[in-house]
Amino acid sequence: MLGENECMTFEEALLRLADERASLSSSVLYALSAPNSNEVQLFRRQWPTLSLERRRKIISLLAESAEANFELDFNALFRVTMTDEDEEIRAVSIEGLWEDDEITLIAPLVHALQHDPSVPVRAAAASSLGRFVLMAELEELDERYARLMRTALLEAIRNEREHVEVRRRAVESIAYLGEDFVREIISAAYQEADELMRISAVFAMGRSADTIWAKIVQSELSNANPAMRYEAARACGELEVKEAVPALIQLAADPDREVQFAAIAALGQIGGPRARRFLVRCCRSKDGVLRLAAEDALAELELGQQPLDLFVYDIDQDEDIEPEEY
Repeated sequence: MLGENECMTFEEALLRLADERASLSSSVLYALSAPNSNEVQLFRRQWPTLSLERRRKIISLLAESAEANFELDFNALFRVTMTDEDEEIRAVSIEGLWEDDEITLIAPLVHALQHDPSVPVRAAAASSLGRFVLMAELEELDERYARLMRTALLEAIRNEREHVEVRRRAVESIAYLGEDFVREIISAAYQEADELMRISAVFAMGRSADTIWAKIVQSELSNANPAMRYEAARACGELEVKEAVPALIQLAADPDREVQFAAIAALGQIGGPRARRFLVRCCRSKDGVLRLAAEDALAELELGQQPLDLFVYDIDQDEDIEPEEY
C-alpha cells in the first residue's frame, strides 16, 4: 500500500476514488491533477459508477483544493462532471472551472444557461461566462462567440420567468460589454425591488468601468446591508472614485471584516495622498490580517504610480505620520 507521501499513478488514484472507505489524501489529488486524454477517458468511464455521496464529496474536495493550490489542475475532470446527473455536482463543477479560459468551454456554458433545469447550475453558467465576455470585449475572441454569449445572457436577463439568481449573474457578466444597452440593463437592475439584484447591479457598475455610476456606488457605501457596502466599496475602487476616499477610510473600521478589506483594497486602487497616508498607518496596525491587506493595497497604489523597475517602498519613510490602530 502506498504511503501518504509516495507518488501515485492516475489509475491508482481512481481506485482510491472507487473505495468508499479510502481517504482522499494529497497524493490522490496530485495524481488526478492535469490528466492526459487517456486518463480523462478512464475517469469518464468510472465516474458514473461511484455513489452520489462519494461523487459529491470528491467534487467538493477537488474544487476546494484547486482554489487553494494553484499547482492543481482539475479542469479536464470538471468538464466531465459538469454533465453529471446531480445538479449540485454540475454547479460545483462549473464553479471549479473558473480559471479555464479555453473557448471550447463557451458552448457548454451557454447550453447550461439556456437548458439546464437547475437554478444553481444556470446561475453558475451565467457567472462563468463573464470572463469570456471580457475576452470578447478585449477582442480576444471571434465575434461569433461574442454574439452567442450576448444572446444567451440577454435572454436570461429579459426572461421575467427566470429565477432572480440567474438573472443577476447574467447582469454581472454582461456588464463587461462597452455597449449602450448595458447601461440600460444595469440601471433597470438597480431599480428592481429585489435586494440581491440591486447588489448585483452595483457589482456590475464597477465591472463596467463606466464612471457614470460613480455617485450611485458612493452613495451605497452607507447602506445598512454589509453585502451592499462590500460591493459598493469594490465598485468605488474599480471606478477610482476619488470623492469616496473619506467614506472608504471610515469603512476600514466597518463591523464587517469583508467590508474592511474591500475598502482598503479600493483605497489602493484609487490612490492619492490621503489614501496613501491612511494605508501607511494601517501597515503599522497590530491587527496582522488588516496590516497584510493594507500592505497589498499600498503595493498596488505604488505600482500604479511608478515604473516597475523603480518600485521600492519602505513604510518607515513616512516618519511624519502618527500610527493609528484600526
